[in-house]
Amino acid sequence: MTNTTPAQVQRVATTANVVWDTADKFLRNVVEETEYGDYILPFTVLRRLECLLADTKTEVISVVKTLVDNDTPVRFIDAEVKRRFGLTFYNTSPLSMAAIASTDDNVDKSLLSYVAGFSNNIADIWASFEFPRLVKKLADANRLHQVIRHFAGLDLSAAAMPNTAMGDLFENVMYRAFDKKGKAAGGFYTPRDAIHLMVDLLFASDEESLAGRSATRSIYDPTAGSGGMLLVAKEHLAALNPDIEVNLFGQEMMDSSYALGKADLLIQGGLPDAIRKGDTLLEDKYEDRQFDYVLSNPPFGTDWEVQQESVIKQSKVEGSRFSHGLPGKTDGQMLFLAHCASKLAPAGKAGHGGRAAVVSNASPLFNSDNGATSIRRWLFDTDLIDAIIQLPNDMFYGTGIATYVWILDTNKEPDRRGKIQLIDASALGEPMRKPMGFKRREMTEKKRRFVHEAYKAFEDADPAISRVMIKEDFMFRDVPVYKQARLATRFSQEALDRVSGHKFFVEGHGEIMKRLDGSPWNDLPDAFKGMCKAQGLKAPVGLIDAVTSAMGVQDDSAPLAVDRKGNPVLLDGWKITERVPMSEDLEEHMAQKVLPFAKGATWDEGKAKEGNEIPFTRIFYVPEEPRALEDIDADVARLMGELGVMFEAVHKDA
Repeated sequence: MTNTTPAQVQRVATTANVVWDTADKFLRNVVEETEYGDYILPFTVLRRLECLLADTKTEVISVVKTLVDNDTPVRFIDAEVKRRFGLTFYNTSPLSMAAIASTDDNVDKSLLSYVAGFSNNIADIWASFEFPRLVKKLADANRLHQVIRHFAGLDLSAAAMPNTAMGDLFENVMYRAFDKKGKAAGGFYTPRDAIHLMVDLLFASDEESLAGRSATRSIYDPTAGSGGMLLVAKEHLAALNPDIEVNLFGQEMMDSSYALGKADLLIQGGLPDAIRKGDTLLEDKYEDRQFDYVLSNPPFGTDWEVQQESVIKQSKVEGSRFSHGLPGKTDGQMLFLAHCASKLAPAGKAGHGGRAAVVSNASPLFNSDNGATSIRRWLFDTDLIDAIIQLPNDMFYGTGIATYVWILDTNKEPDRRGKIQLIDASALGEPMRKPMGFKRREMTEKKRRFVHEAYKAFEDADPAISRVMIKEDFMFRDVPVYKQARLATRFSQEALDRVSGHKFFVEGHGEIMKRLDGSPWNDLPDAFKGMCKAQGLKAPVGLIDAVTSAMGVQDDSAPLAVDRKGNPVLLDGWKITERVPMSEDLEEHMAQKVLPFAKGATWDEGKAKEGNEIPFTRIFYVPEEPRALEDIDADVARLMGELGVMFEAVHKDA
């Protein structure tokens, strides 16, 4: 927990335990254990908001009533409440949780009436929490009254729980809730260790520019989930500069995640509209804005067929977020990556630009469909990719596969321009004491600092954790490679039969073919033509080609075959495709990596196909030293001895 005193830490832990006691006391046998958080979180939010409004509530109700009686529009009422009381939301109901808990009559109706008294700008929180359904469930089980009384007794005021401490408490309760859900939590909750690493790297290049009393920064998350990334980023900036002004913006599609995110930001002093509800791919709720920082953990492998019509329409607008290419509709990660890049503030006169940290699986690194390739090429050509970091496996709640963090930057530091840093942190995970869903490993602060230092050093590290490369290292040509035939001249009845159908063939041609058996194949065209001329036989080009083709037999001891024009003759059925990085000379590459292993190979650069990929695993691959032969022989001898003893025992038993 950050920026809290030891006493506050203890209070948070104690209060969190009391909050969670609701589950054991009042929810057991009423709702599924995996749904405990669905009930506890909304009631925690309600109690916190109630405590924040308690001191001014009577006056607010009076002011609002007067304004309503005068037919004042809602937006002016909101503005007046903010002007007079400094509140961005309010409640006009005379009820409170304590008042509702003091009576046994119509508890459910009273609670819903109380919640309906909140200002319109946070009304959607309760709808997204499906609060009426939860209230009915508890009321039908005769547990609602007890739950209300339990929460009414908690002191969640600003004095008892400052914003940071309340954020820690809410984080604690959310963590327990998601722990019950297990891997299902992965869809809308990013582990804090992953967020802290992303934030460390995001601000690594801007630490000097973040100083000063007038510093202002905006942070945006297009897949905000429960708002954790935004809050951790804000907390980190405040630690760097307590005077900095941080504005948070987010968008989230899922009802439950939206409610949690909006509530969590509100609990910690954020604005009611900091997170907007909607599908980011369908509609960018901040279309007219760009931001200093972007953080995102978009869904992996999500089908975007539902958004396809809209996305295609958007892609046809030149310079728009999706105009750089459309990936296959079975995986929308590249769309989110392109969107995040489009939301970055351009480089400013003072040198500051926008930076993003985006989580992905391996697919965006090497997905070879035309759209993904095109998006990567755009990111390369605009020099937006600053670094890519591979995280340890089993880091996220919803998946155990390899994950990566892309760092994008519109204004790289001078020494990083034109370059891309890859950092392999896959071996830096520590086993968790208690796994949660697929999350079995975490990155400790020490390991995160190690990655941070590798990023700042910006060099090829040994042992290999960091590589600094250029875009051409990731761009390639797939060049078709053929093997040149080695042909010997052989006469056979089959060869004769193949040529005898030619319109200029006569019996004398067959005799000449027989006499040329064993002669060098490369000399065959001239030799056949010369002997025909000596005997007064016609030898048109078509017949010469037919004879050389029929009499040519593959022989690895023969010289490399060339046709009568001196062109290489390719071996039928032998073809490979060699991937050559744009950063390498084609002739040198073939001489070093192809010809030593395929003598006689030739290639056709004109038929090469260009593409790009980021072969992370290959770049960091370190081959293992083969075991010594004597060690292998010793193991074989030991195993044979053990087998002999086992066979002997079997024979004795028989």
